Amino acid sequence: MTKRAESKYKINRRLGVNLWGRAKSPIAKREYGPGQHGQRRKNKPTDFGIQLMAKQKLKGYYGNIGEKQFRKYYDEAVRRKGDTSENLIELLERRLDAVVYRMKFAVTPFASRQFVNHGHVTVNGKRVNIPSYLVKDGDIVEVKEKSKGLTAVLDAAQSGERDVPEYIQVDHRQMKGSFVRAPKLSDVPYPVQMEPNLVVEFYSR
Repeated sequence: MTKRAESKYKINRRLGVNLWGRAKSPIAKREYGPGQHGQRRKNKPTDFGIQLMAKQKLKGYYGNIGEKQFRKYYDEAVRRKGDTSENLIELLERRLDAVVYRMKFAVTPFASRQFVNHGHVTVNGKRVNIPSYLVKDGDIVEVKEKSKGLTAVLDAAQSGERDVPEYIQVDHRQMKGSFVRAPKLSDVPYPVQMEPNLVVEFYSR
């Protein structure tokens, strides 16, 4: 296992959950946290600790988004009309790397971000290599012609680990799909319980 993969799965052990629902996660074998003090008895978390954990889960799920960028999503969610926690989930799901992951063009959010970074994806026929690019309703996301035969893409598309959600349409023969509509929290197929309301509480303290 590479250092990158080890670091990625360390998030699972630190949070005590199988964040992406993958069989490879070490949480299935060791439920305690990483490091030499990982097996120490945990104290009952405070309200702040619970809110912080909710934020770390959500940030970690989308490929460990940086704090500065994540805070921008929160600020934008507050600015928009409607429920702030639902707005936050919508913004995260509109990220191009998240859409590529949902379309099963990549096996993990980390792989999806790298896939976009390396210029393998187009949006409405134009190459976009910015993982945080926000996809709009009806946008067509496609794997570039030269990249459609990559083993990693084919393996991800054929994986039975997860299904494509209803707010995404995809044709795996053409490696092409569209973002149909903004999802609600209940629409998003998280393997673990996400609590964006606690994230809102964390930032609004």
